[in-house]
Amino acid sequence: MADNVNLEVLSTRSGFNTAVRHIKKTIDLASQAGAGNLGDIVHQMEDEEMTSARVGLLLRMLLVDKMGYKTASANLAAAVDDLDKLSSEFQKWNGVDLVAAYYHPELGLLIANPKSAEDLSGFGELRKRELLVVYAGLQGRETDDSCQKAAELALGLFEGAKVTVPASLTKGKFITKKTAKPKKAAENIPAKTEAVSQKAKTEKNEKSDVKGSAPAVKTAAVQAAAVSGPVKMTPRYAVVVQNELFHNGNVEAWKRIIASYKAKHPNLEVYIYYEGERILDINSLFKWGKVKHGSAIEFAVAGNEIHDVAKLQRYLAQGASHMFEAFLRGPVNAVLKLF
Repeated sequence: MADNVNLEVLSTRSGFNTAVRHIKKTIDLASQAGAGNLGDIVHQMEDEEMTSARVGLLLRMLLVDKMGYKTASANLAAAVDDLDKLSSEFQKWNGVDLVAAYYHPELGLLIANPKSAEDLSGFGELRKRELLVVYAGLQGRETDDSCQKAAELALGLFEGAKVTVPASLTKGKFITKKTAKPKKAAENIPAKTEAVSQKAKTEKNEKSDVKGSAPAVKTAAVQAAAVSGPVKMTPRYAVVVQNELFHNGNVEAWKRIIASYKAKHPNLEVYIYYEGERILDINSLFKWGKVKHGSAIEFAVAGNEIHDVAKLQRYLAQGASHMFEAFLRGPVNAVLKLF
């Protein structure tokens, strides 16, 4: 056993210090875990070092090994988007404590108290074939078969099954205070893309927006200081290609628009999708005959505090039209001040 234990991380000063900080944080969380839901505790943390990988280590150590929680897991057979309805159902389960862990393909491991609408909304849309694990226990008290049953029933609800909930699961002390329904990343998250016929009118206004000046870009340090809370991702929003083809000029316009957005919001990430696949390199969209007029390219934004999504969508729509040249003016390496 000793030969199989990897202690190389302790051989350097930085690695040793990282391990010590992780152990201290684990001890701190362990002292709180028996007095509340672990999903709620992590949700309220403001620790930049508590990455999804480190949270994953805590789940087994605290929930399974320390408190004996039972688990049920599955790669989802279908996408799940009505999380508010699920949360309302789980709020009735006062006889058991629940924690859900979802392996998001872009954001990594996310955990939540499924009885909290605010916590659960951070999952966004649960995607098909992604792993979801449900933990059920009694916050330190000895668990029994009812906890295993609760984990399996909860997982079934996530997968859309019709289940019969035993009365024993609705009676108990594990009550979650109801919270106001979270706003969709403030009011600036746009609705789904409107019909193509409505865009011609807005593009005239957008062209003048590019020429105007934008507020000075905040430094990364100032932005980071204001960030707290769990990482969330917006739904995917479609941008319809208005140009005859999405050619190299459109690609360069999109790259400059996204660079401007990230300069203003360095803690946010923009994800691009085409035909359901994530696009890691926007240049790959430049294929003659592939992305044509009327095709839809999707994007989503992820981060703690999401802003300017509506403006980003407008600029991307203009960048996908014949008016893309407005974003190519100025020095090649300069960052546009659009946001």
